[in-house]
Amino acid sequence: MGYTQVALEDKLYEMYPELMKNRIVLRLSFDDEKNAWVVGFVKGDKNRHAFLDKNDADMCMDGQQCIYLGVLVAQYIKDLEQETGVA
Repeated sequence: MGYTQVALEDKLYEMYPELMKNRIVLRLSFDDEKNAWVVGFVKGDKNRHAFLDKNDADMCMDGQQCIYLGVLVAQYIKDLEQETGVA
């Protein structure tokens, strides 16, 4: 893999600073069966998740934007803000 779960988490926070701004916590785990990272987005007691294909995660670690994940980040921030009623 060449990087750790923590390194990927740090990279995603770096690429998407709006996560920290909106106090959304990432929870990552690797799903061997899907060969993908499960990326959990948590705010309070609400959460969402997405799959980040290993190849896409590798590209993220190389500094390339994760377009699919970027679209989800924006949508999940909006959803979690509405559900928790906390900005």
